[in-house]
Amino acid sequence: MPLHPARVAAACLCLASLGATAAHAQTVASGHRDILLQADHSWNGVAYAPYPTTRPELTMIRLTIPAHTALPWHTHPVPNAGYVLEGQLTIHDRDSGRTETFHQGEAFAESVNDTHRGETGDTRTVVLLTYAGTPGTPTSVPAKGEKPEY
Repeated sequence: MPLHPARVAAACLCLASLGATAAHAQTVASGHRDILLQADHSWNGVAYAPYPTTRPELTMIRLTIPAHTALPWHTHPVPNAGYVLEGQLTIHDRDSGRTETFHQGEAFAESVNDTHRGETGDTRTVVLLTYAGTPGTPTSVPAKGEKPEY
């Protein structure tokens, strides 16, 4: 039986597309998740207020703080979470006097509207901060008479 040129071309196209698909095929699988933090209250035990009904705005900051440094006193008007990438961070709550230290690899839920500050130890500290705010709302507000946190 003679081969028809159109059938030969169609067969070649089919084989070529199968080869291209196989070369780019990927394994489909679910990823592994580690929940680093899930909280309805901040590290100092204060519950978060109901979330605003306006459009959300997420902000992520990588904050580097030198060794032996205390940040200025400040507040956050929106919920946020931190993850210590490097070093350690001791957070001080000004009104209650409560402190807690978070080390490399630890996550924490920041306080909202409570005056606090972070302090580093013997090495620089790098913290990844994620804020769940709204457009036009600052992520950090200096306490009266203080410099900005960043």
